[in-house]
Amino acid sequence: MAKIILADNGISFDGKSALLSPMGGAEKALVSLSESLVDLGHEVLVFNNCLKNIVYKGVNWIPISKNLPDSADLYIANRGDKLINLVPKAKRRVFWIHNPASYLMKWRYLHKLWRWRPCIVFSSNYHAQTYPSWAPAGEKLIIPYGVDKIFRERKMVSNLPGPKAVFTSNPLRSLDWLLDLWSKFVFSRAPNAELHVFSGSATYGEYGKTKETIMKPILEKANALADKGIVLREPVPSQDLVSELSASRIIVYRGDSNETFCSSLGEAQAFGVPAIVQDLGCVAERVIDNKTGYILDNEKEFADAIVRLLENDSLWKEMHLNCLKYQRNWGWRDAAKKFESIIN
Repeated sequence: MAKIILADNGISFDGKSALLSPMGGAEKALVSLSESLVDLGHEVLVFNNCLKNIVYKGVNWIPISKNLPDSADLYIANRGDKLINLVPKAKRRVFWIHNPASYLMKWRYLHKLWRWRPCIVFSSNYHAQTYPSWAPAGEKLIIPYGVDKIFRERKMVSNLPGPKAVFTSNPLRSLDWLLDLWSKFVFSRAPNAELHVFSGSATYGEYGKTKETIMKPILEKANALADKGIVLREPVPSQDLVSELSASRIIVYRGDSNETFCSSLGEAQAFGVPAIVQDLGCVAERVIDNKTGYILDNEKEFADAIVRLLENDSLWKEMHLNCLKYQRNWGWRDAAKKFESIIN
């Protein structure tokens, strides 16, 4: 059994948070990895901005205001560069980043990376390519996020879902573009179809509140398009998302240059929901083109694919089965084993 410490200095959350409210991908990833490392038999302590000490599913959640131990078998600094130098006697040190790495190309970050030489963990090929080959690191690894078990247990459907599409990402990530595409090129051809938009600031905690002003006009635009089949919803926790995906035909998302894994696509694909994306950021890595969905950079072709999957039952069922066959082979236990291997 190894002693593993993770640290995060972002928004306030703990292991129970996902049961109560929607969570961002990086927060969900930290929770899922921690719990999976416990399942592998390790002692796991997470220091973050949680409100109080709790033990949940074997993980010790501790406010980061308390002193971290000096040593551990593995120390994972999650996102924050100010965390890299903590746990000074850690046998192995990881800097787990979730945003494109180009922001690290400043001296205030680089000198820490040169000093500590942590193993830097990326979540996709696209993500790794945002970090130059000359930049410092003890090691560079790509460890994709796992997909939670609840999204990998669905059986093949017998009753096909109706013409419902979903968008489950940040409204600042091309939702405006998608609303225009749907209202101009999809609704007239599929007037009974609906696009359910699960989006808003609630996913991002205190950080989300700082973006509410920018998000507001996009969400208001979505609300104003109710007569075009747009249904604006609040973001939902994972358990509720399972129910929503069960009734959904497709997930549609243009992608974004800041997208480094996209859990929402990974979860939907594992659950058997075909996806339509463009080759922006990492999202093309989540879809097997022409098997589990489409990667289409042309707007007309994108809209055509939406209509096709909403209306063509045999095509949808073929892609649904392909999703179940090919897109559920990597869970958080697999990701945790990759992190575990860093110790040895």
